[in-house]
Amino acid sequence: MGFRRMGMSAGPRRYDDEMAVADGVSVSAGRLLGYLKPYWRRMAVALLCLLVTTGVGLTFPYVIQNLLDIVVGQQDFTLLNRISGGLLLLFLLRFFFGYAQRYLISYVGERVIVDIRKQVYDNLLRLSLRFFTERRVGELVSRLSSDVTLIRTALTNNVATVVSQALTFVGALVIIVLLNWRLTLFVLALLPPVGLLGALFGVRLRRISTEVQDELADATTVVEEALQGIRIVKSFVREVYEVARYGKALDATFAAAMRLTRVRAAFGPLMYLLTFTAITGVLWFGGREVIQGRLTIGGLAGFLFYAMTIGGSVSAFTALYTQLQEALGASRRVFEILDTTPDVQDRPGATLLGEVEGRLTFEEVHFAYDQRAPVLQGISLAVEPGEVLALVGPSGAGKSTVFNLIPRFYDPSQGRVTLDGHDLRDLTQDSLRAQIGIVPQETLLFGGTIRENILYGRLDASEDDLLAAARAANAHDFISDLPDGYETAVGERGVKLSGGQRQRIAIARAILKDPRILLLDEATSSLDSESESLVQEALERLMAGRTTVIIAHRLSTVQIADRIAVLDAGRLVEMGPHQDLIARGGLYARLHAMQFQTEVPSPVSGRIPSEEKQAARERQGARGGMRLFGLPGMRDD
Repeated sequence: MGFRRMGMSAGPRRYDDEMAVADGVSVSAGRLLGYLKPYWRRMAVALLCLLVTTGVGLTFPYVIQNLLDIVVGQQDFTLLNRISGGLLLLFLLRFFFGYAQRYLISYVGERVIVDIRKQVYDNLLRLSLRFFTERRVGELVSRLSSDVTLIRTALTNNVATVVSQALTFVGALVIIVLLNWRLTLFVLALLPPVGLLGALFGVRLRRISTEVQDELADATTVVEEALQGIRIVKSFVREVYEVARYGKALDATFAAAMRLTRVRAAFGPLMYLLTFTAITGVLWFGGREVIQGRLTIGGLAGFLFYAMTIGGSVSAFTALYTQLQEALGASRRVFEILDTTPDVQDRPGATLLGEVEGRLTFEEVHFAYDQRAPVLQGISLAVEPGEVLALVGPSGAGKSTVFNLIPRFYDPSQGRVTLDGHDLRDLTQDSLRAQIGIVPQETLLFGGTIRENILYGRLDASEDDLLAAARAANAHDFISDLPDGYETAVGERGVKLSGGQRQRIAIARAILKDPRILLLDEATSSLDSESESLVQEALERLMAGRTTVIIAHRLSTVQIADRIAVLDAGRLVEMGPHQDLIARGGLYARLHAMQFQTEVPSPVSGRIPSEEKQAARERQGARGGMRLFGLPGMRDD
């Protein structure tokens, strides 16, 4: 669990440089509009409906103008009734077309959300492991949820509003020019301050909106970390601490949100002030035109309506501009994921791996997560088909890195890794990993049923294959004893099952996959004796006839290996069978002696009776194995 802000240097970049913001506007806007292309027909119909509703809106002030002139001048009741009835029909027409427009826009908006989230998630799953070691899950989830929602509004509702307001603005402008050109010039002189105000506010809103999304992502990460590690939180009695940590993250989000609110709160009243100042000016100038006989009372009323329509359009444009700036800030965070390419990629013309013998070779392999700190330095070793190779060494020796290079989770910095003579970089990742099964020390199950978790090894497996894999993994009996059997929900990360049960399901999953290469991060080191025996038996079935590489912590695992590779500080220092390495008296012998001392002190006499000595050694070995032989880590090993 990391503290807030930990590792953020590799996370989302915060754009304080105005040039960086400006450079991304046109590109991001173009990419955003591209998501509407698959739905252009629905958008076209929606825009057609929009044309009708906009036309009705422009007709309304004209009808009002004629209505006033009739009432004041002609006093014709029949004509008054006709105009009023026509006005009601216009409102009904606007209602039906408005409904169709809103429905279609909403449909397109929801589809756009689905498309963007699918695309982002698809790219996330294709990225290399390095990306995920430098990002936090909660922050990535925030981009999939809240950021995409902001983009949806900009792409659908706002696009329709822009078209509507543009048509309204042009139409109203043409009409008022025909009504009175002098008053039109007066109105147009009032518009530039409104547009300038919107532009200034828009830039600031975009930057602050990005800050809000970043802070919200941080708060989401705090929750995700605490809930995933809820057992640790409770065991250390850190509920109050976690609540305070989340509160601190929320306070930062609140502070950013209030900065955004202050800008928005100032923007609205300023626009209101400018708009009604303009209306006052129109009434003053229009009143003079009426007094001088150049405009009728109805004409002034109609002109006022159209002038307010133009002012409303300008206000809407400025508001839309600010919303677009906010959406572009969110889209930058989403596009950052979409534009990230995997560190590990298939070469052009990469070969599909066919039938595999299972000969693995490391040839002068070097690797570093950070070039300043090499992890592997010139590793050369070969694993023959069907051989079991154990990797041992102190923590940080490079065992897990060797492990991770085999399925190409990473590529060597220098040298190469081959399978049956093929450089792994010349093979497609999918065909390579289809031949590799991994059973980790800490088993992760998905939050579905036992059946779904086992079938994850081969989705199209038959019922007979499923049951056979469960039996081979010593899992069928305990599964059958559960009330719901194979339909039992395992809970998040498999929390409803014991460690031994989770391991056996993971082994069944690997057996069902039937890989040629097997990678085991010793799966029995944290289990009780009974579970260990069942899991060990299942592992022996799984290993039969397969090339197997094991990260070893215990003597029992080391002894079943055909050969042992001893790593230290990223170098291969010893290689051979257990007895040969003991006889050499090198690093392996020293680690072995430290783990299994010939005498174990007794709390009372300083010695333990001989009949208890072996049991004590085993207990000490279980405690010391992880310490002396080293726990694997993504970066520490």
